Amino acid sequence: MKKTFKLIDLDCANCAAKMEDAANKINGVNKATVSFMTQKLKLDADDVRFEEILDEIEKTCKKIEPDCKIVRS
Repeated sequence: MKKTFKLIDLDCANCAAKMEDAANKINGVNKATVSFMTQKLKLDADDVRFEEILDEIEKTCKKIEPDCKIVRS
């Protein structure tokens, strides 16, 4: 499943790169892209575990950029 999520309060490009690297290491993620310029997360992950994977990405991102929020639509 592929989805795009808006990011709120992503403050630096370096943090975006760290978040992208960390997200791509999570089991079940086919590809994750974090764009500082567009403030978006593009996620391609396993359909069955999609919500679980997104939860894990959210926890990982909070460690890197505590103020950043992923808007789930």
